[in-house]
Amino acid sequence: MSPTYYLTTPIYYVNDKPHIGHAYTTLACDVLARFKRLDGYNVMFLTGTDEHGQKVQDAAEKAGVAPQSFTDTVSQNFRDLTSAMNFSNDQFIRTTEPRHYESCRHIWNMLLEKGHIRLDKYAGWYSVRDEAFFTETELVDGKAPTGAPVEWVEEPSYFFALSEWQQPLLDYYEAHPDFIAPAGRLNEIRSFVKGGLKDLSISRTTFDWGVPVPNDDDHVMYVWLDALTNYLTALDWQNDGADYSTYWPCDLHMVGKDILRFHAVYWPAFLMASGLPLPKRVFAHGWWTNEGEKISKSIGNVIDPLALIDKYGLDQTRYFLLREVPFGRDGDFSETAMIARTNSDLANDLGNLSQRTLSLVVKNCDGIMPALPADISGDDAELLAAADGLLEKVRAEFDQQAFHEGLRLIWDVIAAANRYIDTQAPWALKKTDINRMGEVLAVIVETIRQIAILVQPVMPQSAAKLLDQLMVPDDARGFEHIAGRARLTSGIAIEKPQGVFPRYQEPEGEGA
Repeated sequence: MSPTYYLTTPIYYVNDKPHIGHAYTTLACDVLARFKRLDGYNVMFLTGTDEHGQKVQDAAEKAGVAPQSFTDTVSQNFRDLTSAMNFSNDQFIRTTEPRHYESCRHIWNMLLEKGHIRLDKYAGWYSVRDEAFFTETELVDGKAPTGAPVEWVEEPSYFFALSEWQQPLLDYYEAHPDFIAPAGRLNEIRSFVKGGLKDLSISRTTFDWGVPVPNDDDHVMYVWLDALTNYLTALDWQNDGADYSTYWPCDLHMVGKDILRFHAVYWPAFLMASGLPLPKRVFAHGWWTNEGEKISKSIGNVIDPLALIDKYGLDQTRYFLLREVPFGRDGDFSETAMIARTNSDLANDLGNLSQRTLSLVVKNCDGIMPALPADISGDDAELLAAADGLLEKVRAEFDQQAFHEGLRLIWDVIAAANRYIDTQAPWALKKTDINRMGEVLAVIVETIRQIAILVQPVMPQSAAKLLDQLMVPDDARGFEHIAGRARLTSGIAIEKPQGVFPRYQEPEGEGA
């Protein structure tokens, strides 16, 4: 039986259209999901939209439409993004689905029956934008730590006994140091919890766009209890579904650093209190800036991922977002860096290596794939060993969500292959040693074959074009066909190669 892997994006809040942050998080999950499938895993990859709460209700009223109609439209924008970015999610969940209402009622009743929910009154500072309450000491210049405005709220509320889980959470962090990543984020969360946890308000009465509290229609569930439960809903846990027993506990929740507290404090506390297993890992990545400036609608520098695709290409955009910045840190987007990665890494390093090697096979070998040396040694052995060793190294980096480092390792081998072809000069060997020429070309093509298989998760369309040109069958593109366990098939005919990674050139009249 195949090992399983369940990973999730946060479900995205539908008060606006998708931006680069949404694309970034989902892309990281998509790459990991594709990698795991190629590595023999039975994968469940979930994304979707969070559609309740005061912020959505206010946005719908401003637009002059009913909340359900508003969320139908905006949720579709996020679904469209999954298509445009070629994401391979297995499910797209919406919190307005009937199955999710059932799931939320189920976890509420479990918590209530176990004595972890009580009715009381809430008075405190509330940020509509963050959908979060803040204490007086947490405010900065009269605003939420995020800079969002706050308002004083007094209303009846159900409370979850979060304070009871302070020590169990600290004990869990100590026993599971990989539960929160990167390491700096674990320190932040541990410090927050050590500072003292207060019982958490989990219902509201001042608006009605949400999941009704069971047996109390005056209240709707606080958006985070509602939203976080989606990770269980998708597995049909409320009906003891087979997917729940197959995939839970979740292997990875991928989130932005701004919502780490909800996933690393509130969510595990809800699960502990319900008697359910905790997810294995929560990874919080950083934020993007744009040419050194914080991204803001008011400034007008929001980065539209669809515009990047239109300008630079889909796989070029996917590659850049995961290669440019160490995953987990904040990063800066710049047109100059995007063009450099497109032209240097893709067009020059990988694209040109493949193009000139396959062109030589067509020209000098009549398009018939040559065979690897019978006795592999010296420079041949060094390059093939580097290619064969990639899978294990890249897997280790991707398992830690170090996508940038995994890609750097792949490009190190691409650089080695370029040095090898320049040193061996197969174009000159045609005149002096045609057999050796074929061996050199075969070594390079075998290296390209392994690289093309390995980059499929990041650049699926471009990798497919490379593998098509190499005449690699569809059923020979999994990871079981690399790392020295399989080799290039010689004697097959290939056609004249077409460029896979065109160079980017600015249209006339535009600057970089």
